[in-house]
Amino acid sequence: MKASLFRSAEAALRRVSSPSASSHLLRRSYCVESKPERKVAVLGAAGGIGQPLALLMKLNPLVSSLSLYDIAGTPGVAADVSHINTRSQVAGYMGDDQLGQALEGADLVIIPAGVPRKPGMTRDDLFNINAGIVKSLCTAIAKYCPNALVNMISNPVNSTVPIAAEVFKKAGTYDEKKLFGVTTLDVVRAKTFYAGKAKVPVAEANVPVVGGHAGITILPLFSQATPKSNNLSDEDIVALTKRTQDGGTEVVEAKAGKGSATLSMAYAGAVFADACLKGLNGVPDVVECSFVQSTIVPDLPYFASKVKLGKNGVEEVLGLGPLSDYEKQGLESLKHELKASIEKGIKFAAQS
Repeated sequence: MKASLFRSAEAALRRVSSPSASSHLLRRSYCVESKPERKVAVLGAAGGIGQPLALLMKLNPLVSSLSLYDIAGTPGVAADVSHINTRSQVAGYMGDDQLGQALEGADLVIIPAGVPRKPGMTRDDLFNINAGIVKSLCTAIAKYCPNALVNMISNPVNSTVPIAAEVFKKAGTYDEKKLFGVTTLDVVRAKTFYAGKAKVPVAEANVPVVGGHAGITILPLFSQATPKSNNLSDEDIVALTKRTQDGGTEVVEAKAGKGSATLSMAYAGAVFADACLKGLNGVPDVVECSFVQSTIVPDLPYFASKVKLGKNGVEEVLGLGPLSDYEKQGLESLKHELKASIEKGIKFAAQS
């Protein structure tokens, strides 16, 4: 995952004082002639994650049509974002009766919909509300864009991905290659924290994060981090792991009850969406970590690991690679909680 996605936008901002700035951006036109038409739908686009995510997807040159949906507030968000002079055409949709129109023809659906975490809440506390929202949205996806890639951001991801899968199975549209739990924020945090501690350039840092997307189920593999660093102690690795696992709580507490990790999550969601679009467009060797259907770990039907992305979504689920003793211990420790979260999602989908 590289920041190159946003370099053209950053360059445009640096040139903003130039009289030719706007015309330069338009003239470049991001070479749209050579890029396929791609419709991206954001469900929950008026929310804390959805709004910055909508902005970032508007800046993505791979998007030709940007569809923004929420239960309220979307026309304003769409009007605002639509004024940005980039390739994609923007449309806003609001309410149940417009959901089908928002989804029709989508190549990629990103779902940040749901309620955010508040101080003292675990991701599991969000379950009853967000599970119902995800089930309803996925029912519509199965009807209106059954072949779209689906990027699940709504928490708890360890449960909402299995819920989505069960909904799609019931509708007869399930394709395990096209459903992704977005765990990219864990990777983004691990890279940032590792680079700061190891004194390596953050833009070059890479840290695989496996397991799930909550608490101890998040397992950063610092033994595989690059560039390699020899100045990290065992205590440093434990502290970096703990901070990565508790990154969401760190932000919730810092915002003192007035929000959760919205901006960094939007960035991470945009990075993963960009990778999916590149895969769809046939760009080779696109690899990201994601929570997907997997056989990597016995008894865990869903698991986050490195995934190679292609024209049909998941091209290959990659193995864990060599683990340190500390990471092996972490893998054993996460299994029970992750399995329970997966089963909770499957049970919810079956009963509701």
